[in-house]
Amino acid sequence: MAPPRIRPDDGRAAVIAVRDEISAGRVADGVGISRPQLATAVRYLLQVLADAHPGHTVEVRVPPFGAVQCVEGPRHTRGTPANVVEMDAATWVTLATGQLAWADALAEARVHASGSRADLSTLVPLQEW
Repeated sequence: MAPPRIRPDDGRAAVIAVRDEISAGRVADGVGISRPQLATAVRYLLQVLADAHPGHTVEVRVPPFGAVQCVEGPRHTRGTPANVVEMDAATWVTLATGQLAWADALAEARVHASGSRADLSTLVPLQEW
């Protein structure tokens, strides 16, 4: 069963609160934000990503909060996906909202990406969240 969808108003409010805390420097790697608020922000942004770029070619993981499959192409069916992108919650929020560039996240080893299609540079920041 699919997880319940986060309402846009709830998701945007959580994203704004988390983004503002991170940009103010009051948070390091998601520490310092209420866990429910951080979880809502991460899951909402993953939901927006999957809605904007449907498919099953790339799996984006933000443990322990969530993961989605996105991007059109070959479907992953068994075992470890061929294209995986994984990062912590604060990195995902900053990438998705445009506070961190994909190239910088890779250079700083804040993102682990494997597979020939595991490049989110054209997908982040998310245009509408």
